[in-house]
Amino acid sequence: MQITVDTLTTPWEGVLAEPVGGSAVGVLVLAGSSGRIETHRCDLLARAGMAALSLRWFGGAGQPGGICEVPLETFTKAIDLLQAKGVDRIGVLGASKGAEAALLLAAGDPRIDAVVALSPTSLVWGNLGPGLDGKSHPYRSCWTWRGEPVPFVPYDDDWAPTEPAGEPVAYAPLYERSRHTFPEDARQASIPIERSAAELLLVAGGDDEMWPSAAFARELASRRAAVGRTSHVVSTPDAGHRPRLPGEGPPPPSGRFRYGGTPQADAALGAKAWPHIVSVLTGRDASAVPPPEQAGRH
Repeated sequence: MQITVDTLTTPWEGVLAEPVGGSAVGVLVLAGSSGRIETHRCDLLARAGMAALSLRWFGGAGQPGGICEVPLETFTKAIDLLQAKGVDRIGVLGASKGAEAALLLAAGDPRIDAVVALSPTSLVWGNLGPGLDGKSHPYRSCWTWRGEPVPFVPYDDDWAPTEPAGEPVAYAPLYERSRHTFPEDARQASIPIERSAAELLLVAGGDDEMWPSAAFARELASRRAAVGRTSHVVSTPDAGHRPRLPGEGPPPPSGRFRYGGTPQADAALGAKAWPHIVSVLTGRDASAVPPPEQAGRH
């Protein structure tokens, strides 16, 4: 499929990829704490028939330097842009912290028809990095909505990694400990995804060492089930925090973080999830989705 890719500079830095002639489906693509613009992922979705938009939502001009009190309206304005393209169906695909934002966005914006959350969380967490004031402490929410901070779980500063100094660190124990240290904060910070009528796909690896995304995915699905809303969970026991979609190469190794999984397991989880991702975002039956090697071919 032929596509066009446009670089955006206002009102934020980003990229919009879409099939020639446009699409009835628009997808907002949100990276995690890397802060990158997901150009390749947008290209992949465009080749599967969607208009895909990714933007820099922190670390850019006029934005906080870290994931700290980022207005969720940043993303609703991006949805405005997709709607202006004439799409009939709106989806959001987010990974890690981007999945946190995607789930919150769906709970507050009824225009969203579908959410794909890769390595999700079921809770809102404290900031990662500085806000507009340049400060990282005391902890604040990652997000604001209508000018107010979204309730969040702070981090337990008494936690210390067990890895030898200089070795990559697994942070899943910090998230688990912080949740138990601050139970009332955790209760209030629960992402209310049960409010959303959007179709929901949760993709998580059982070997995720950054945070316990597989357990979080089960919690999100349970909350939805309690109010009669369905979810679909795709998981494998050996994948880590960074599932890779068809056509995406392995991410570079990290000297700071233990993400879990292996390149092979992460790619296998992405391939398993791919037909469900396209199905949820487009509203098509998963059996009609081309195989990964066709959908991801460049």
